[in-house]
Amino acid sequence: MAAPIEELKGIGDKTGKLFRKLGIDTVEDLLSYYPRAYDAYEEPVPIGTLQEGKIFAVEGTLTKTADLLRFDRLQMVSVILKDLTGTLQLAWYNMPYMRANLKAGSHYIFRGKVAKKRGRMVMEQPELFRPEEYSEKVHSLQPIYGQTRGLGNKAIVKAVSQAMAQRPMEREYLPETLRKKYHLAEYNFAIQHIHFPSDSQELLFARKRLVFDEFFMFILAVRRLKETRDDRKSPYPMVMAPEISRIKGTLPYELTRAQEKALGEIMGDLTGGMVMNRLVQGDVGSGKTILAVLALLLAAYNGYQGAMMAPTEVLARQHFESISQLFREQGIDKTPVLVTGSMTAREKREAYGKIASHEADIIIGTHALIQEKVTYDKLALVITDEQHRFGVGQREALGEKGKTPHIMVMSATPIPRTLAIILYGDLDISVIDQVPASRLPIKNCVVGPDYRKKAYDFIAGQAAQGRQAYVICPMVEASEMIEAENVLDYTKILRQALPPDVTVEYLHGKMKPKEKNRIMEQFARGEIQVLVSTTVVEVGVNVPNATVMMIENAERFGLAQLHQLRGRVGRGRFQSYCIMIDSSGDEETGKRLDILNRSNDGFYIASEDLKLRGPGDIFGMRQSGDMEFKLADIFTDAEILKQVSEEAGRLLREDPELKAEDHRELKRRLDAYLTKSYERLNL
Repeated sequence: MAAPIEELKGIGDKTGKLFRKLGIDTVEDLLSYYPRAYDAYEEPVPIGTLQEGKIFAVEGTLTKTADLLRFDRLQMVSVILKDLTGTLQLAWYNMPYMRANLKAGSHYIFRGKVAKKRGRMVMEQPELFRPEEYSEKVHSLQPIYGQTRGLGNKAIVKAVSQAMAQRPMEREYLPETLRKKYHLAEYNFAIQHIHFPSDSQELLFARKRLVFDEFFMFILAVRRLKETRDDRKSPYPMVMAPEISRIKGTLPYELTRAQEKALGEIMGDLTGGMVMNRLVQGDVGSGKTILAVLALLLAAYNGYQGAMMAPTEVLARQHFESISQLFREQGIDKTPVLVTGSMTAREKREAYGKIASHEADIIIGTHALIQEKVTYDKLALVITDEQHRFGVGQREALGEKGKTPHIMVMSATPIPRTLAIILYGDLDISVIDQVPASRLPIKNCVVGPDYRKKAYDFIAGQAAQGRQAYVICPMVEASEMIEAENVLDYTKILRQALPPDVTVEYLHGKMKPKEKNRIMEQFARGEIQVLVSTTVVEVGVNVPNATVMMIENAERFGLAQLHQLRGRVGRGRFQSYCIMIDSSGDEETGKRLDILNRSNDGFYIASEDLKLRGPGDIFGMRQSGDMEFKLADIFTDAEILKQVSEEAGRLLREDPELKAEDHRELKRRLDAYLTKSYERLNL
């Protein structure tokens, strides 16, 4: 299982590099690279019942041998299929070899997407099957994987099939009583059938087991953290500094009631003598950052250091610049320093020197803050921003940098309190459920694809006024299997649709960090007017000048995630807008998206999301950030999360060290899970 991916037949260096682009290094990685969706092969339908825009299978006889037509650089193979209810044109582009199979009188089943062209139905690029071949696939679910250019779905399916055939059987680690109680599949069955289910029931059965596993490992790891943290006396005693009240009183705005309450809880923890472990949960724009700055200053005025870790370099730099500006304006005599991965060796040496000598009081950075070379002097407070991007390993490693420092975690993901208590079992929770009165509510609209032209004109109008816009697509590049807008093609479309003086650039997670930072910084400086991106901007950057958020294929995202994306705009003094394009044409989806139309309250949206999304809603995109879960979704799978929480608690009460004979395999798995969490940090 630990063998490199190239050991599979047919995968050489070139293909191996493409697999690595998807984060797949070993055979084990491949087997835990789960499908992102499934294609259901249905019975063929009569040609007369076809509807445009959907995928169908049809069976019939070819009326004549196929034609090969040429238009400039394009070659098209065209043929007419007939059954008792009508005729259908079939077309393949730049696939001249198809013509050899398409003889008059041949009887086949074709499967593909139906379009309407010049008033007649056309099936483009269909797959071709002999009836006996199709009968083997009918009613089955075929996996669709996340792909990259040069590595299509067929190649990934072939590699997974081969790995599945060769893999050793894993030892079951869940007690049989637990599996029976919750009707959980055996582990090996679950792995096989998450990739190749024969029907949706089998898929749900397999998925339920793997979701249970993901939550189980995460929660056991979190409870382990809790044990090491609970009721510990802080080695960094603090007293309230008068400067904090002075700074708070001279801010250009008043804190909201909710901010004041959360600040009281934070300061109470820091001066209470025990180690603080607190989650500050507040909607986008609710004012968490100023609370973090005041907490860092309290540590500094007590003679200690404080560190704040952000999920992206651009956000870390923005925090650093805004803190530096506040210190200059308020005459604060404390020194902030920035640490990021892209700094030069010389810049890093200088920063490390200032941190080690305590010339730096406040350290801002990315996860470079927890790399081994950074040595702190009296690190008393550690703050992580956007916790849902940081896993258990990060939480533990950052804490270990100081001798049991105070820990504060900030999250803009509006998770209902019941779930937050489970997921952040090692932390106390403060909620900021108010937005400052000065913020204008975002104006929302949910529209169909035919609204695009108006949306482009609106974006052009905003750009002409000096404003900026985000356009979000669910995919990086075109996929042979999934119908959804993608960043690369959409950027080309927008460059043609918008005036030439509007600069359009793209951003996605597969880009090199340096390139991502460059684009984000250019957008933050206003040099780019329109940024076409995947959800990577969810935690990216603060651009008060951005007033439009347009989300393509909005139906493919969870409501909580759409709300997060919407929170990227509305941060300045200008009116902001969120345009959600619903390409589904589905009434239920329309109802779901309408919740965002009616409300800008993240906590309300998250709880509504929870009610609307049933356990069968598992097709399509991932929904809840990436808190170390590949399949599990904290909203859709809330019930399983609660069950796991109960069972993990009971297990640790009975066997805290997992020393019992029937828990040995579980202990081994948990240790491996924690090791992997650390490896992801390059520690």
